[in-house]
Amino acid sequence: MLRTRVIPALLLRNESLVKTIQFGKFTYVGDPANTVRIFNELEVDELLFLDITASREKRSPNLKVLADIANECFMPLGYGGGIQTLDQAKAVFDIGFEKIAINTHAASNPTLINEIAKHYGSQAVIVSIDVKNSLFGSQTVRTLSGKHNTKRSPVEWAKEVEQLGAGEILLTSIDREGTWQGFDLDLVKRITDAVSIPVIAHGGTGNLDDISKVVKLSKASAVALGSMVVFQRKNMGVLVNFPNNETLAEVLK
Repeated sequence: MLRTRVIPALLLRNESLVKTIQFGKFTYVGDPANTVRIFNELEVDELLFLDITASREKRSPNLKVLADIANECFMPLGYGGGIQTLDQAKAVFDIGFEKIAINTHAASNPTLINEIAKHYGSQAVIVSIDVKNSLFGSQTVRTLSGKHNTKRSPVEWAKEVEQLGAGEILLTSIDREGTWQGFDLDLVKRITDAVSIPVIAHGGTGNLDDISKVVKLSKASAVALGSMVVFQRKNMGVLVNFPNNETLAEVLK
């Protein structure tokens, strides 16, 4: 198994998988359970599902869809979207998911991080930090699928969530997400320098070299891939795929 984890990050919208560009325009990708079956065959080590409308629509996780996913999946699973309480987290864990990602409700109720971590362990808690650039070049943490500006500093918020018990951080550059333009290497490096917990870099991967750079230059502990694993290439059709272990080992050596 690779030392650096490379994780497909799959976006749920209602009961379908989609892929967005900068948290906006989206393209239909396919059925979640069917996509899981393909990733099973590709021997992916871990999957992360993110419901991109649950918090904005003020609804709970869709447990039926999550149960369908868990029933098909052979690898460890993470889920984020709409989790506001320990009971909602418990329902997702009970289905068979190993990790919970919280974003909007972590920002509005930071004690939720500590509550879930105390009950299930820090290793089960991912805090998702979405970051957007302002017109003047500053960066702030966004919630509600990028719609709400918390005005928090990404570095300060990362430090806080670590203190509250987060086991890892999913760091997404909204401006890079879905663009195939590469990671915001400076942003990732500032966060990895500030915390000791693993940081999963997400948003912008266009090729294998981007994976290598964010791991070697920005010290990301893991990489989450979106467009690159659901499309043939930029501006081309859907094709669920994943680099084989030999290729990734060569890239990350």
